[in-house]
Amino acid sequence: MKAAGWRGSREVWLEAALEALVEGGVDAVKIQPLASRLNLSRTSFYWFFKDRKALLDALVDAWNSKNTGGLVSMAEAYAETPAEAVLNVISAFLDDALFDPRLDFAVRGWALQAPDLMARVNAADESRLAALRGMLERHGYDPDDADVRARTMYLVQIGYIAMQVRESLATRMKRIPGYVKTFSGQAPGERELARFFARHGYDPPNEMNVEEA
Repeated sequence: MKAAGWRGSREVWLEAALEALVEGGVDAVKIQPLASRLNLSRTSFYWFFKDRKALLDALVDAWNSKNTGGLVSMAEAYAETPAEAVLNVISAFLDDALFDPRLDFAVRGWALQAPDLMARVNAADESRLAALRGMLERHGYDPDDADVRARTMYLVQIGYIAMQVRESLATRMKRIPGYVKTFSGQAPGERELARFFARHGYDPPNEMNVEEA
């Protein structure tokens, strides 16, 4: 039971706003509906945000921090081989704690009617691509090759989001070795795939063919 006079917190209001954005788009992010969702007074909102615009700005910051930050962190994660590096990146797209595809979809939809936000989205895309290019260059790819492979990798994943592809975990995992070979030119090794599958709680069938690392 909430204590009398409880106003929530900045994090509580922001999380509710993120949920509303994902569920109904930016038009669903309004103070009174959020207050009703949280069972709080409308005036409580103003303890944490100056106005709705301040909340919307915070939403964009939260999206960029989570999704761009999560993807960049995995592109910079340690990997012994290019295939393992690509598996790290794919892991970001499979883990909502690192990269929330529904949030990315919602922000991109919002940006279609907000030129300033579209500029932020474009900048985020460039940051993500730069991280992927840097990852590949660290593994010996020349800049032009790294650029094409980075774009292939990233645009495929953004295509999954834009098309709202729905496929089972087993179907997605079956395609992972092929994606890795396409993106990196190198097939993932058995131990690399085993670590990847374990990270995502997937138990592959015995007939799944992979190369020895």
